[in-house]
Amino acid sequence: MVNLPEPGHRVVVRYLLPTGQATDALGELLSADAETVVVDGKRGVERIPRGAIIAAKEVPPPPAPRRAAAL
Repeated sequence: MVNLPEPGHRVVVRYLLPTGQATDALGELLSADAETVVVDGKRGVERIPRGAIIAAKEVPPPPAPRRAAAL
């Protein structure tokens, strides 16, 4: 079983799709129970079955947006 931080932290969760391909969910951990992990990221809210998870970890906040250079 993968250890996850408390909800509210930013995480990356790598999991297997039904096709067998691996993909990542990157965003705020909304909840995690014995069956499902819920991550809110750029693709929206993703509900990931625990059995499909390969790896997961907390990640730092995203970098601040860059300012455009003056011409």
